[in-house]
Amino acid sequence: MRVPVMKDYPDHHDADLILRAYLLRREPVLREARKVMAVEWWPSSLEDLRAIAAWEHPLNAAFRQVTGYWELIYGMARHGIVHAEYMAESSGGEGLMVLAKLYPYLEEFRKISSPGFLRNTEWIATETDAGRELFGRLRAGVEQRRAAL
Repeated sequence: MRVPVMKDYPDHHDADLILRAYLLRREPVLREARKVMAVEWWPSSLEDLRAIAAWEHPLNAAFRQVTGYWELIYGMARHGIVHAEYMAESSGGEGLMVLAKLYPYLEEFRKISSPGFLRNTEWIATETDAGRELFGRLRAGVEQRRAAL
């Protein structure tokens, strides 16, 4: 993969794209899917991740919509379309929360399912300063919540 040229600073084009992404988040079906993934789904094993990825799972549509949305959004940062640090700072961390929930099972899931699954989301979480800081906090919170469940 060719490495994109990253801009030194965000500009009004970055702001415009991020505002458009925010408007998409307000769409009713995506809003409901985001709520489901934030509140109802707490995987505790690779099997939980495999289960929700199956078409017949009742939360599959929400799972696909939310992960697909964030992959699209974070892909713009990974490929240099939007300033990556600005994207990581302005996204609110919701996509990184989903990643934090399934992160312990991600590599194994990729081996048995889709090698590219959440590559853009993982990139923003590990290759940007803002993403690393936020993802670290979210992972700690997710592990705390998982232990309480």
